[in-house]
Amino acid sequence: MFTGIIEATGTLLQITPRGGDVCVKIQSQTLDFSDVKLGDSIASNGVCLTVTAFGADWFSADVSTETLKRTLFGRYKTGQRLNLEKALLPTTRLGGHLVSGHVDGNSSVSRIEKSGRAWQIFIKTPPELARYIAEKGSITVDGVSLTVNELLADEFRLTIVPHTAQQTTLELLEAGSKVHLEVDLLARYLERLITGAAAPAKSGVSLELLQQRGFL
Repeated sequence: MFTGIIEATGTLLQITPRGGDVCVKIQSQTLDFSDVKLGDSIASNGVCLTVTAFGADWFSADVSTETLKRTLFGRYKTGQRLNLEKALLPTTRLGGHLVSGHVDGNSSVSRIEKSGRAWQIFIKTPPELARYIAEKGSITVDGVSLTVNELLADEFRLTIVPHTAQQTTLELLEAGSKVHLEVDLLARYLERLITGAAAPAKSGVSLELLQQRGFL
């Protein structure tokens, strides 16, 4: 799990094909590697990657065919700038929102407008994700936890303050830029609970039982 508060940016140094999938090497001069271990998770542009090797200022990770299919990693070239965040700890301050590192979809920037010292970034709304995006709700864009400030017919608006732009790769965005989107984790599970799903066996838990036990 992550918070969407970016710790550092890095550069994609190498992309090595490995029998259908790839191994990537990512370097960062600003990420703290002092507590990184093999098997740790590091979100890279919002994609949860598992550390398979690391050094003083780099780490390697395998990117599966599933991840290549669902994310933009299949289109990235060496030199690509990435937002980096290590997995949260129980003691981590939750400054953003709960982020899984599992990308829900890809989209593109439709336009960017200057507003004082901030930027208004408009991103096209993928139809399949529209029901999860709420005004003043949270969304993750390339790993960055952001607030949806306005919903329009087929896009949504984000306000990026100077600090966020400078500490992430969002300052590199322009009209047409492709980005990863992860909707609010709670929205997905809430829909699952409301709509229900086929299950092999009933759990035996009901509203009546919860009420009898004093939970309601």
